[in-house]
Amino acid sequence: MNNNQKFFKGRKSLQVDKFMRAVLYDKKFGYYNSKYPFGKKGDYITAPKISGLFSEIIAVWMISTWEYFGKPKVFNIVELGPGDGSLAKILSNVFKRFPEFNEAKKIFLFEISNLLKKVQKRNLKNENIKWISDLRSIKKGPVIFFGNEYFDAIPIKQYKYQKNILLEKCFKLENNKNIKEIFKKSSTQDLSHIRSFETLKNLKFIEFPKAGFIELKKIVKKILKLKGCILIIDYGYLKSKNQDTLQSVKNHKKNKITTNLGKADITSHVNFALLKEFFKKNKLKVKEPVSQHFFLKKMGIIERAEILSKKMKFNDQTKLYLSLKRLLSPKFMGNLFKVIMAYNFEKKNFYGFK
Repeated sequence: MNNNQKFFKGRKSLQVDKFMRAVLYDKKFGYYNSKYPFGKKGDYITAPKISGLFSEIIAVWMISTWEYFGKPKVFNIVELGPGDGSLAKILSNVFKRFPEFNEAKKIFLFEISNLLKKVQKRNLKNENIKWISDLRSIKKGPVIFFGNEYFDAIPIKQYKYQKNILLEKCFKLENNKNIKEIFKKSSTQDLSHIRSFETLKNLKFIEFPKAGFIELKKIVKKILKLKGCILIIDYGYLKSKNQDTLQSVKNHKKNKITTNLGKADITSHVNFALLKEFFKKNKLKVKEPVSQHFFLKKMGIIERAEILSKKMKFNDQTKLYLSLKRLLSPKFMGNLFKVIMAYNFEKKNFYGFK
């Protein structure tokens, strides 16, 4: 059995979402279960690994949100897809400086990769943190759900209209070796689901996060029942566009989607206009999406960097400001990454937004 056959498992073709699920999450051969993806030796680097300042700012945002909720005695935080645990580690350290909040909060990490769970447990072995694989464990609120670069890795479906017929993109395995793109007529159920979203009207090429919306519906139910919010930070766009954003990365370089299966990451850009419409359809209030640059600056990341830099040597100052530039500059992550918040609470003036 060659590498490509491992993921098709006797099937001639796979829809894009099923292809992504197999390649990324197969329990034996999947990318997130067989390879450590982060850092210089991995395939990509996320904001918490670029600078601890990012995680500090998220911690401050969570504490201020808890204050908005009236400083409840029990307060749950759920990080979705916590990577190697870097962000959770800094959150935990910052929270210890605020005894009242620290006493109230409980941190849960939602992780489905056994490999990453082991890494997280090693990095967070002395922290009071619980791991969960479904949301039924969250029984009290309010609750904050937080996901940084989580939704880009959830499998998506891709479609195109051809002569007013909706066709779904699939990957076909030919001669048990080569993989090529094909399109098949989509189901009537998919067609009606897509047509229910105003954001997707008049598009010729559509990316639809069916699996992502299934996950989000569970989260929305918890927020509606327990009060709370979700904060999402990811790369993506604010207006729907006729674009195939599926991409693969290996060793920090672009990789062809159909090569190095299980050894390269596959993601898509997040449609924040569609997310906003989804949350509103499901009865949550939504803060208008902003750029990562806007959010972090509004939360005081530059002032925090200036305070820290005063106690640093020149080389460390240089590293600090280079990492800050990477987080904030429009040339890097500043504009590409967006931030959205959906919530169930009376107040609406949360920090970090317009």
